[in-house]
Amino acid sequence: MSSQIYFSEIMHQRKRPFTYRFRYPALHLKVDIDRIDDEADALKSLSLNRFGRISLYTKDFGARNPEVSWRDWINGMLERYGHSEPPARVALVCAPRMFGIVFNPLAAWYAYDAQGQLIAIIAEVSNTYGQFHHYVLSDQGQPLLGKDQNTLQAEADKAFHVSPFLGMQCRYRFRFALPGDTYRLGIYQSENGQPTLVATQVSKARPLTDAMLQQASRRFPLDSLRTLWRIHWWALKIWLKGGRFHKTPKSLIHIAYSHSAMRPLFHFDSPTHPQGDAYVDQTPHHAH
Repeated sequence: MSSQIYFSEIMHQRKRPFTYRFRYPALHLKVDIDRIDDEADALKSLSLNRFGRISLYTKDFGARNPEVSWRDWINGMLERYGHSEPPARVALVCAPRMFGIVFNPLAAWYAYDAQGQLIAIIAEVSNTYGQFHHYVLSDQGQPLLGKDQNTLQAEADKAFHVSPFLGMQCRYRFRFALPGDTYRLGIYQSENGQPTLVATQVSKARPLTDAMLQQASRRFPLDSLRTLWRIHWWALKIWLKGGRFHKTPKSLIHIAYSHSAMRPLFHFDSPTHPQGDAYVDQTPHHAH
């Protein structure tokens, strides 16, 4: 099967105004979006669009609309960014639902052409208010990596409110490695030019089998709930130490979804590559 289970380790390190560093294990899946229906049908321990101990729901990622397939969503998204042809293959790295509970601070989509070359990455960032944003890296369908490369870096201005203890004058630097038998992802955030936060994910793949899914459910029984608990626990600790609280900017309060371009930290020849201006979908948001 082309989809895989990832046993991951997540690391967070805050550098200012307060310092902390912690690590924790986590469960992720690498999903081939065109094969997962058949793969899930062959498994007893993975539920697709229905409740289960470990489950995946179409509405949790991409358009977050059960009426829109992942394939239709990513084809349309990449067309907005200048792709004349849909990708031949797409992998989604995400955390699944555990007993119906899910929270993905970051999921990542990797799109490939018919020759197996990487042509786009979409970083899907979520906050605890139910809002989400897509940072898109592409060069209008051209390969993003050289022949022997498997990692690349990109940057983006912060366009989406995530942590109430970080302002909007931030920039992200992303480091992506292609998802395979191992997987690495790094996010390096700065605020007003000063390093503030580092988050990394290091994963090792296991085959997507019932035996491995059952092992994962025992090892990570309520993984998303634990992630949410950690986020709120560390937010409380920062607040008690006197951390400055940033409300959601008024311009973003009622915006459920938006997307913007990442900038590669290497040269694209295309003069029409999007330069990071955020597109905002004016979908009402009522979670506040």
